[in-house]
Order: sequence, then structure tokens, then C-alpha cells
Amino acid sequence: MADPISKTLIAFALLASLLLCSHASSDVPFIVAHKKASLNRLKSGAERVSVSIDIYNQGTSTAYDVSLTDDSWPSDTFEVVTGTTSKSWERLDAGGILSHTFELEAKSKELFAGEPAVIKFRVPTKAALQEAYSTPILPLDLLADRPPEKKFEWAKRLLAKYGSLISVVSIVVLFVYLVASPSKSSTKGSKKKR
Repeated sequence: MADPISKTLIAFALLASLLLCSHASSDVPFIVAHKKASLNRLKSGAERVSVSIDIYNQGTSTAYDVSLTDDSWPSDTFEVVTGTTSKSWERLDAGGILSHTFELEAKSKELFAGEPAVIKFRVPTKAALQEAYSTPILPLDLLADRPPEKKFEWAKRLLAKYGSLISVVSIVVLFVYLVASPSKSSTKGSKKKR
């Protein structure tokens, strides 16, 4: 059985090494990227895909020579309408955020599942470029047949949501009308007395 002093020294050495390791590894950028895509059907029948990528530095030091590349959009399926699918920045400070957006037009009808975007950056303490990946997007149903919007759909939703309230208000209005309006029998009796 080990004596209490050696147990204390071993526990202290383990704690010190954990603190040193965590301190040494925490002085780096930690890149998190979120990729979003949304579909927008135009009146002409064409469909546009709006893509936005937000890059966050959750680390404790600056990332340099940050570049974003999103090559997951094949040219036979998409045409770039506005912006570009890649971008570069000089730096991303600790706690900072960078955003990039672009818009594509779908050329063919299909279910498309894109890949994550690639973010490369430089850390002053390392010679090699570091890589991070964005979140993937959900599959996009491009140029899918959608039922046309029905007229009075908003009225059905309103009635479904507030139907009981509308019926109560209708009953109250009917009650007030019946109580406040003069009855026909009382108006006939008053005409005979004159």
C-alpha cells in the first residue's frame, strides 16, 4: 500500500500535466463553420438556391490566410447567379465571425445532397495549413412538383387555429343583436296605440 504522501504527489503531478496540456493546446484557433441552403421558386418556374456559410473562430488565437472553398455544386446541375463559391480573408480573430453568400440556379430536376465546404487557415505555430469543414446541408429537392397554392388557404388555417374563438365571438354578437334590436311584436303594439 502506498503512503499518503506519494498518493498526493502523484495526484498533483497528474493535475499539473493536465493543466499544462490543456493550456498548450488551447492557444490555437478553433474553426466552426455552418452552411445553410434554401430554395426559392421564381414566377418564371426557375428555382434559385441561396447558400450562406458562417465561419466562427471559437479558439483563443487568430487564424490567418483563411480561405473557403465550396465545390460541391456541379456545373451541369447549377449555374452561379451571384457571388462565387470560394472566398479568402486575411485573418479571423478569436471570437470573430466571417460570412459568405452566393446564389445558384438549378438546371435539372433531382434530389441533391451537397458536401460540406472546406475552410483552410494558417496557425502561426504550425507550418502546414489547417483544415476545417462546414456542416452539411439537408438534401434539396430541386425543381420538384409542388401543388399550387389554393385560394382561401389562409382562411382555413385561421379557422383551424382560432375556430373556437370565432364561434364564441359570433354567438356573443348574435346575442347582443337579439337583445338590442326591438322585436316585431312590440313595434306592432306601439303602432296600434297611436
